[in-house]
Amino acid sequence: MLIALDRSSGTPVFRQICEQVRFQVAAGVLPPGSEIPSTRDLAAELGINPMTISKAYALLEQQGVLERRPGLSLVVRRQSDSSRLESRREELTRLLQPAAVAARQLGIAEEEAVEIYRAALRAPGEER
Repeated sequence: MLIALDRSSGTPVFRQICEQVRFQVAAGVLPPGSEIPSTRDLAAELGINPMTISKAYALLEQQGVLERRPGLSLVVRRQSDSSRLESRREELTRLLQPAAVAARQLGIAEEEAVEIYRAALRAPGEER
C-alpha cells in the first residue's frame, strides 16, 4: 500500500491516509479482501505516531471501507457493485471540488469548464 504524506498541507495526516486508502479501494488498487499493513508497520514506514494510523484505520472501519477480523489484520471490506460505483463517484467528486472552486474564482463559465474537463479526459493525441 502506497501512502504519500504532504506534511506541509493543511490536511491532517490521519485524513490524508483515509483519503488515499479510500481512493485506492475505489480504484481497485486495493481489492476486497486485501490485507492492510499493521498499525505499527505503517507508522514505522511513514515515520509517524502509531496513534495517527490507528485513528485513520478506525475511521475507515466506521465508514465501511475496512473490516476488522479478531486476531488477524484488517482487510478491505467487500462491497456491492452499486456501493463500489458510489465510492468511485464520491472520490471523483472530492477530487473535482478544488477544480470547480478554481473555475468559479477564475470566472470560467460552467459550459467552458465542462469542455475543458472533457478535453482533459481524452487520451493524448485523441481527437473529438
